[in-house]
Amino acid sequence: MTTAPAPARRDAEATKAAILKAARHLLARHAHADITLKAVAERAGVSPPLVVKYFGNKDALFARVMSFDTDADDLLDAPLAGLGRHMVRHVLASQRDRGADPLLRIAFAPLHGDHGDILRANFRAQVTDRLAARLTGPDAGLRAELAVAALIGVGVMYGIARGPHLRESGPDEVAIRYGPLVQAQLTP
Repeated sequence: MTTAPAPARRDAEATKAAILKAARHLLARHAHADITLKAVAERAGVSPPLVVKYFGNKDALFARVMSFDTDADDLLDAPLAGLGRHMVRHVLASQRDRGADPLLRIAFAPLHGDHGDILRANFRAQVTDRLAARLTGPDAGLRAELAVAALIGVGVMYGIARGPHLRESGPDEVAIRYGPLVQAQLTP
């Protein structure tokens, strides 16, 4: 008598990542009030109770989705002298490889009412203010916002407008061309 193999167990971290990716996808396309845990679960390929198990409730899940902390860690993980190219490459590679832009969801803040205010506050504290703190020289806050605006622009052109020339170019090639534009704000 042979025994049937035990059913494969889901990797908890991979499941959490799938849920967060699904929630980010929905948040970038729908108002917060219109998104259900059921919709997130369906998109992630899991059951709604599993979403609740890992994140508690809708507000806790979206508090995590509305954070830019982890994305900012990766986005800003380069020496200042080469940060512009690194950030451009990271934005494009994230969209290509993960289907998610580390910054672009800020563009949808107006869709989310009071939750949009949370998204904007998190973005400011975790991305632009953190970048500004690394900069030397005058107008660090303005320069950080201009650098991030350039990144959002390339992210929109790649991920939303789907510019064919941009999409057929590799992240490294675009970073070589576009990185100096971002770098000009970082090290004037």
